[in-house]
Amino acid sequence: MPSDSNPNTYFEDREDASKQLIETLPIELLSKNETVVIGVSEGGVYFADQISKAVNAQMDILLTEPVLAPNNPELVIAMVSETEEVVMHKALIDAFGINEDYVYGEAHRKYEEEVLSYVYKYRKGKDLISLKGKYVVLADECIETGLTMMVALKSVIARGAKNIFIATPILDKGVYQNLLTVCDGVFCPYKIRDYISIEYYYKDFQKLNFEEISFMVNKQEVKIKEED
Repeated sequence: MPSDSNPNTYFEDREDASKQLIETLPIELLSKNETVVIGVSEGGVYFADQISKAVNAQMDILLTEPVLAPNNPELVIAMVSETEEVVMHKALIDAFGINEDYVYGEAHRKYEEEVLSYVYKYRKGKDLISLKGKYVVLADECIETGLTMMVALKSVIARGAKNIFIATPILDKGVYQNLLTVCDGVFCPYKIRDYISIEYYYKDFQKLNFEEISFMVNKQEVKIKEED
């Protein structure tokens, strides 16, 4: 619950947030089915790692990159994933009169110049883990606009996922309602109005570095080799 000293504080740190999140999950359902947990951002990898341990599942990272407005480098108008799926923020694109050809062109450029480099950075160029016929949990550290999660949903649907669930410690209530209509379940301990910024909701929020994220992603490959 939020602390008395700071009503915005819901979590002590990432560990506390992951414990609260895992308590909301259908552990038995995920454990008895072939499940893959996907971190849909660098920050989401920590939660994917913790969930995968709780349900004895494989995990991976799905790489995405934002497409920015032509005259505002801080305004995200679309997202592109490593599977080349694109999701647009139609309201913003229409409001600013942005041509969709621009969006697709930028998405392709971002994919070629940045997303592919992340694939090599985190997975040494290897493809995303097989999702066909599997239960998939998409995990992120928070969900604000829902663009990243929507492009992740499109990506895992394209890869043949059987059932798709979303897991995050905190998200915007409006986005929560939208996501419920496009997946099999959304699990989240805190659904709030007027989302501000992730740092507001943690007493201690430390960003993960490349080494930490890479270790969590690549230790799965070591585990699989050991089992073989």
